[in-house]
Amino acid sequence: MKFKIGIIADWLRLPFKESMEVCKKMGADGVQLYAVEGEMAPENMTPALIAEKRAVIRDNGLEVSALCGDLGGHGFERAEDNVWKVEKSKRIVDLALELGSRVVTTHIGVVPEDTECDKYKIMQEACNELAEYAHSNGAFFAIETGPEPAARLKKFLDGLDSKGVAVNLDPANLVMVTDDDPVQAVYTLKDYIVHTHAKDGILLKKTDPAIVYGFFADGGIGDLRLEDYFKEVPLGQGQVDFDNYLKALQDIGFKGYLTIEREVGKNPAADIQLAVDFLKEKMAKL
Repeated sequence: MKFKIGIIADWLRLPFKESMEVCKKMGADGVQLYAVEGEMAPENMTPALIAEKRAVIRDNGLEVSALCGDLGGHGFERAEDNVWKVEKSKRIVDLALELGSRVVTTHIGVVPEDTECDKYKIMQEACNELAEYAHSNGAFFAIETGPEPAARLKKFLDGLDSKGVAVNLDPANLVMVTDDDPVQAVYTLKDYIVHTHAKDGILLKKTDPAIVYGFFADGGIGDLRLEDYFKEVPLGQGQVDFDNYLKALQDIGFKGYLTIEREVGKNPAADIQLAVDFLKEKMAKL
């Protein structure tokens, strides 16, 4: 079984054309691109610019595995923010489709345990609107795993009115923050997984995931030292059991992307190449 290998090109920190060339040389099948601000934001992407990007991607034998549409802050937890966030998210879906992808990945916040609380209902309302829009256009909003256990996320998704909101499974987030088993998460979320991130990490000290994601949402305000709690590491050097994780993806019939995400480290390009080689070696044994 061979999965497609993607790279989040932005982490190479190179100009667009050069980053596509490097991704091709590394042996990737596709790229994930941030589409939130700057040149790639939907409001800045003219038809001419879209055509130009598509040509560069195509000329390098690549495709767009997904767009990252994470608008930051507290996801869709706050009703007052959701008006503009939902609308911008729809425009990111439009852009994804124009670039040849059906997937937009995002964080929606931390799904509460209490299904009757206001935050849960606010998040469901926003996600229902996003799900309907995505589904009607043949696309998916893929929620990235990590802020809550897989079983809670499944319950949330089961309660939506459409399959247009799905899952971007990030095994490292589950290991590092939620202390959940990514192998079991594959089976739990099997009906929703449309994209995955290939990332690895180590849990150092367990805490409430809401504290961690709240720290990110508030722009790092507070005295939390994230390095005391978890550490992202190159593929194969952390606590993700990739042998059984990839087997689980194979078992559920997943045929999409393993998109490499490397957010830290002194030499992201070297770590990304290591990840491509690591995944190809693992897939050869499936």
